[in-house]
Amino acid sequence: MNQNTQNDLGRLILRVVLGLLILLHGIAKLRGGMGGIVGLVESHGLPGFLGYGVLIGEVLAPLMLIAGFYARIGALLVAANMLFAFALVHMGEIGHLNGQGGWALELQGMFLFTAIALALLGPGRYSVNGR
Repeated sequence: MNQNTQNDLGRLILRVVLGLLILLHGIAKLRGGMGGIVGLVESHGLPGFLGYGVLIGEVLAPLMLIAGFYARIGALLVAANMLFAFALVHMGEIGHLNGQGGWALELQGMFLFTAIALALLGPGRYSVNGR
């Protein structure tokens, strides 16, 4: 297998895995309702309708990643979603470790930095847009 094929397969794996894992969070929000998110946003002094932006970051953007349809934009949307999650939910945990000695926000950090990496790398040739 040549280097370009390996790079494209690596991008495909990153896109699909990140997209699926984030999409699961979006599906949970669709099934459970948006009241909790809207309330959280309002508790920070922001208009409640901004809470619906989570559907862009956790439903639309992951679908874009999985398909490779404007995947760089999808990755940036996921990264923005994760920055909002850090700011609204996880600020108190940024400097904490978990019981196993890892960063308390390692999953959220992995989501954020994988999205940034995909925004920089692009989707690869195994995508709807092809690059």
